[in-house]
Amino acid sequence: MSPKSLLFGIVLVTILSACGSERALREAHKSFDAGKVDESLATLRAELKNEPTNAALRATYLQLRDQAIVTWLEAAKDATRKGSPTIARDDYQKVLKLDPDNDRAKSGLQQLDADALHSNWLDQARTMAAKKDVDAAIALLRKILAEDPANGPARTLSKSLEEQLERPPANPQMAAALKRVLSIDFKDATLGQIFEVLSRTSGINFVFDKDVRTDQKTSVFLTNTTVKEAIDVVLMTNQLEARTLDRKTMLIYPNTPAKLKDYKSLTVRTFFLAHADPEQVANTLKTIVKTRDLIVDKKESTVIMRDSPEAVSIAEKLVQLLDLPDPEVMLEVEILEVDRDRLSSLGIKYPDQLTLTPLTNGSNNTLTLADLGRLTTAGVGATITPLTVNASLTTTDANLLANPRIRVRSRETAKILIGDKVPNITSTSTATGFVSSNVQYLDVGLKLEVTPVIASDGEVEIKINLEVSNIANQLTTSQGTIAYQIGTRSAATVLRLKDGENQVLAGLINDDDTRSANKVPGLGQLPLLGRLFSSHQNDSKKTEIVLSITPHLVRSLPSPDARLLAFDSGTESNSRSLERSDVSGNLIAPSTSPAALPRVSQEAPSGEAVAAAPASASSAVNSPPGVPGTAASGASVGSSTNGGSDTTNGTAQATWLAPAQAKVGEPFTVQLVVNSSLPVTGIPLAIGYDPKKLEVASVVEGDFLKQGGVPTSFQVRADSATGQIYVTDTYTGDGQAAGAGATGQGAILTATFKPISSANPTSLAIVSMTPLGQNGTTVPLALPAPQAIVVVP
Repeated sequence: MSPKSLLFGIVLVTILSACGSERALREAHKSFDAGKVDESLATLRAELKNEPTNAALRATYLQLRDQAIVTWLEAAKDATRKGSPTIARDDYQKVLKLDPDNDRAKSGLQQLDADALHSNWLDQARTMAAKKDVDAAIALLRKILAEDPANGPARTLSKSLEEQLERPPANPQMAAALKRVLSIDFKDATLGQIFEVLSRTSGINFVFDKDVRTDQKTSVFLTNTTVKEAIDVVLMTNQLEARTLDRKTMLIYPNTPAKLKDYKSLTVRTFFLAHADPEQVANTLKTIVKTRDLIVDKKESTVIMRDSPEAVSIAEKLVQLLDLPDPEVMLEVEILEVDRDRLSSLGIKYPDQLTLTPLTNGSNNTLTLADLGRLTTAGVGATITPLTVNASLTTTDANLLANPRIRVRSRETAKILIGDKVPNITSTSTATGFVSSNVQYLDVGLKLEVTPVIASDGEVEIKINLEVSNIANQLTTSQGTIAYQIGTRSAATVLRLKDGENQVLAGLINDDDTRSANKVPGLGQLPLLGRLFSSHQNDSKKTEIVLSITPHLVRSLPSPDARLLAFDSGTESNSRSLERSDVSGNLIAPSTSPAALPRVSQEAPSGEAVAAAPASASSAVNSPPGVPGTAASGASVGSSTNGGSDTTNGTAQATWLAPAQAKVGEPFTVQLVVNSSLPVTGIPLAIGYDPKKLEVASVVEGDFLKQGGVPTSFQVRADSATGQIYVTDTYTGDGQAAGAGATGQGAILTATFKPISSANPTSLAIVSMTPLGQNGTTVPLALPAPQAIVVVP
């Protein structure tokens, strides 16, 4: 092949390659503009394989790829904001397909996964709240807010639930047991007996430290309270503390420094602050909560504390109160500087000077005395100022208008300078003759400083400093240094404006009036005619500055929740609150009637304490019509064993002996019979009846506990308001020493009722009944079904 042919081939291949790359670039741009991003990038990638060194192709590919990535990221962000996670996930996947290491796409997918998990948790919290399990719902919502503090739905639901439940328990796993409602009456009872009753009522196991005196006596009288509140009262009044070990076990230990270090449960809580200063928050927690273990991380704006769950709960409320966004205001400022200058010159200015100069002859310019003696009019030169007729009026109007709009936070200073920085040079010389120059810049013009303070009522207090300066004169020193004479006007004030209210500040006026006249002596002073022999010049300068300012609130001062403004923080030495909450729908109450609450009463003559365990909450839920607070048929009271009629297996049984029908106005008698194979030394019980249909005539003791002539104590209290009869039948002190306990079958009591209405059938039921055995143990008992009685006219 000849060299010419080879050269021709190389040129042809180069031309064809150039045409191919240009065609690929055009097609890629066309496809990209049409929205076919994948097709456009695929075209460029295919062409780059053929021409890997083509810089134009590579630059275009990278440009279009980056543009596509930005577009998809913005689309994913917009889809997330509109609640379309599927579309957002597809856009993030497109980005990762082009750029597998894109951090924004990876973090976006992680945020979508977290949002999906939080949405699932939020649905679970709503379900828990609907089922009145407020404690578990709040615990789950706190978990969501710990990971995503800006989650609006979770924050709203948490606020709503916390308003219902002021202080949720630290361990929601015990919530069901701690929310049971009961009433207890103990006088001079031992701690062991009280906690035994609370254990049987709630199903919670109590473990005592070796230093706890379980034989210590105390008195507790609580009505319509929860198990948690009853435990808190007993602990606080006996200098005790409790720690939850598991879902059904609590450890009781003395409230002493040594025991608190061993048993006190501490919680580590990290607060991520968005607005508040972490050091200020830390100082507040140290002052109010008395937290000692506190770490501040200014770099991450976090505060980490370690304290009891009660103290952490108080700290959470304080942080919510302190970590509020700063209010901001947009200041609309208008500054107008009006400069008016009037210069007028009118009249005739006559010559006011004649100069005579001797003229010299020849080349010698020196004038001698002989020359003066020979002076003539031809040898004297004369110079005279001209005659000038003045008739002019110069008017100058200058307006300087500035209209800045400044957004500034409350208590921060915003500065505005409209003007120049004039250099002022100063020279310094040393003894050796070295001269150094220093340049300082002076602010000349209009300078404004505003400091707003946004009040809680929405008004804005503004501190204003206004200064207007100008160069009045330029001075030159003997050394040649230039200095400036600065003229200035300033004003400072503090005003308070409402949102959108305008205020105009005026009156910074500088008025200079200068008048000068050039007159012929004598003639220029004549009235009227003097104007013909004089020239007058008037110069009037007037400068006024007007400031108009209007505040527009961008973000007002947030109003904290009422629950954060005042809440209980315990005592000086303990953050636990003794404030009792109202029995609401969140609590496991047997009925809305106070008579339905399990009640534990204890009365011990001669100072002897006898513990009485109430019926479990489940045994008082299903009440028959017409009788408040009756026990469910067959439910076990004070025991975990099932009720039954077989007394040989260690379970006692109670039965009713009553007529099936009674007549209005005619008394009838009812007996409550007990059959027990285990020794019984006392029976506290409560009977429920309808006070609108029955009237209690009398209640007398039966013969069950009187077996063998053992002395007993029988006490009765009938409450017609709640429809309950409270009975306590126990051995006396001598009886407990002499008797081993009653066994077999016998009547506990005989009650006489008088029907007063026959509107509907009525019934009698056991609200609570707990037989006590030897050494204060509880005898399992199967309760009878409610006894129905038909009252006829």
